[in-house]
Amino acid sequence: MFKKNNKENIKVHAKAFGVDAIVYFLLICIGFVFLYPLLYMVVTSLMCTEDLINPTISWVPTRIDLSNFEMVWSVLDYPTSLGVSVGFSVACAVLQTISCALMGYAMSRFHIPFKMLWMALLIFIFIIPADVVTIPRYILFNELKLIGSPLAMVLPAALGQGLKSSIFVLIFMQAFNAVPKSYDEAAQLDGAGRLKVFFIVALPMAIPSIVLCLLFSLVWYWNETAQVAMLIGGDFQTLPLQLDAFNSLFGASFSTDFGDTANRLNERYQFAATLLTIVPLILFYLVMQKQFVKGIESAGITGE
Repeated sequence: MFKKNNKENIKVHAKAFGVDAIVYFLLICIGFVFLYPLLYMVVTSLMCTEDLINPTISWVPTRIDLSNFEMVWSVLDYPTSLGVSVGFSVACAVLQTISCALMGYAMSRFHIPFKMLWMALLIFIFIIPADVVTIPRYILFNELKLIGSPLAMVLPAALGQGLKSSIFVLIFMQAFNAVPKSYDEAAQLDGAGRLKVFFIVALPMAIPSIVLCLLFSLVWYWNETAQVAMLIGGDFQTLPLQLDAFNSLFGASFSTDFGDTANRLNERYQFAATLLTIVPLILFYLVMQKQFVKGIESAGITGE
């Protein structure tokens, strides 16, 4: 009897080990697919000229060359561009999160006529590509004398009409629906007004959703180049805009007569500039990782 139970335990453990091995193998493969471009970017950006033109060297450089980053730092005007990007993205993300939270709370708590219609319109607006409304938006902002000013991006964010705001409204609506209305009623019995109930009672209950919306909004505003260039333009240069100009400049700097060699020489500068552009986002995500995962779980979405 003991031997029979022992054999059954071995079979169960062997089966569990086999399942775990398959799962870990799949996770490693998926992780490699995601990490390969980043690893290739880092290695190439650290290579010197001799390593880049040497076909026998692909992953391990003979020496690390940081002059690529020094040159890119200067060409991108990194401190100034970083300050503009951080200030612009944070301001828009914070304003958009607050406005969408207010709209989501209103949709959750108040009786609004044709609420289902408004929800359908929010989903419809989210599905429509931004390029479809580019020309009408430009005409509207031109009539309002906002073209060339950062307010062309900041004001829509503050009024709940920023980049993909509709999805944030629905996320906050779902978050506030999970908070019992009895909490609001208890606060109102203590003399709290609606705004005080929102900021003191409801908003702390939606911290994961706040982090989620803040992170997505920050990333989308950080990476936005088309609308920023069209509506603001001029001397307002964020890091992604500087990166676009940088890639165009260095793409034309090397003669096409050199073929693949010219591409390799150009890659190290492009990759170094790209790394400097995405590093702030990576650091922000690492700091907010736990809250971001909680927000994903509470909202029930996979992200973008």
